[in-house]
Amino acid sequence: MLKASGAMAAATLLSRVLGMMRVMVYARFMGDGWVAGAFTFAFQIPNLFRRLLGEGALTAAFIPIFKEKEKTHGDAEMWRAANAVISGLVVVASVIIALVMLGLAVALSWHEFEPSNELMLRLLFVMFPYMVLVCIAAALMGMLNARGHFFIPAMGATMLNLVMISSVLFFAPRLGLELPKEARLPLQIFALAYGVLVAGVAQAAFQVPTLWREGFRYRWVSPWRNETVRLVATRMIPGTIGVAAFQLNVLLVQSLAFGIDPQITASFEYAVRLMELPQGMFGISLATFLLTSLSSLAIDKNFPEFRAQLRHGLSSLLFVNLVAAALLVALAEPIMRLLFERGQFSPAATERAAFALICLAPGLVAFSAVNVLARAFFALGDTKTPMKISLVCLALNLMLAAILIVPLKQGGLGIANTITSVCNVTLLFFALRKKLGKLEMASLRNTVRPLTLAALLACVAAWCTWMHWEQWLGHATLALKIGAVFVPAGIAGGLYWLLALQLKIPTAQEMTTFALAKFKRFK
Repeated sequence: MLKASGAMAAATLLSRVLGMMRVMVYARFMGDGWVAGAFTFAFQIPNLFRRLLGEGALTAAFIPIFKEKEKTHGDAEMWRAANAVISGLVVVASVIIALVMLGLAVALSWHEFEPSNELMLRLLFVMFPYMVLVCIAAALMGMLNARGHFFIPAMGATMLNLVMISSVLFFAPRLGLELPKEARLPLQIFALAYGVLVAGVAQAAFQVPTLWREGFRYRWVSPWRNETVRLVATRMIPGTIGVAAFQLNVLLVQSLAFGIDPQITASFEYAVRLMELPQGMFGISLATFLLTSLSSLAIDKNFPEFRAQLRHGLSSLLFVNLVAAALLVALAEPIMRLLFERGQFSPAATERAAFALICLAPGLVAFSAVNVLARAFFALGDTKTPMKISLVCLALNLMLAAILIVPLKQGGLGIANTITSVCNVTLLFFALRKKLGKLEMASLRNTVRPLTLAALLACVAAWCTWMHWEQWLGHATLALKIGAVFVPAGIAGGLYWLLALQLKIPTAQEMTTFALAKFKRFK
């Protein structure tokens, strides 16, 4: 499990680092003003489909069926089922895109909006066709995962980020040169929107050569009345809500925030992007591997091993993400300053985004665990239970956000998402235990308290070290900004790891052995 998810995590780490670089150049270019808010909100709508499909519902519904076709009917029927699903996705996505773009065109022609709302709608009109590209990329990713390829699909997002970074650095500055400097940004922002479309093409195309070597050839297969398409759709529609509660939460509360103040939308988005680095590197990577593994065990009805695999995955997730959450809370301000504070991103913007991160980061473990537990349900062929739980949590999140956003602004959104995700993961645990009869999580429960204590000590150590750094050295230069993050993080991370080994946490011992073996092989 560590080997497979580790390979994917390495590729995802590269992708996430590039994604963070993209957010950095975005922040420098547009700051967190109303233009940034309009672009952020407009991009979130088509990007939601990437999160739902590429990191969630489509792969969760498709991989178990794809694996079953491979085992029971052979490769020919497996590839035919894949072609039917891709054909159906293209048809449905194209219809939705046509209807949405028609609606946007009519709205922009017949109604006069405020500048921020009009810019958001025009940007959405450009970017919404990204939806069909991400549908295709998600299907290709699911096929590669089912065939045992995790590195290449994760690297596809790297291509996406490279193209989007290029759009900011090379194309945006060339637009609107005839306009006054203060009036250029609303026009230059469209270079980022067109960059999203080109990036979608690059992400899908990057996966094709590996699939070609596996034997895949695309052929049109009518999706109408196709049994595989029907099964995927039946599982995917509720799964869209079930596996993507966090993403839907973010979109809903961002809609509320954009209506109140576009600056809240941009500020909160920077915090979300930063928290997604550990969540995506390990949480999504582990959940993607577990879906394939748990699906095979569920097909074979090997439920003792199913429980053991799930328990092991959650233990690894808890060990890694607890310390990540602790460091994000303790070092939110120096991290934001190091990554974003330049160009249009002011010190005041740093404080706003750091406050959002402090409120959001405590829920990191719950955010990631929701992905893992939802995939356990999908491996068992149950997509309705996570959907029902997520509907309850979505309503709770919207209610909390509406209450907290006025007094706490972006911090209120973070608190609402954290509380909601904790409720979500708790309900998923109870439902899965009821479904399986027992979960056999005693060993996991025994590690929660000592690991939480170790994470709290690491958080205090990181915060105290940073406070002393600020008092003695400050952050006037880039080197000092780097030190303000990595010195406290290194001390706190080392303390956490040593405490975990001293407490004889099994996951810490396993990961240490695994890392040492890799290091010796590298030498």
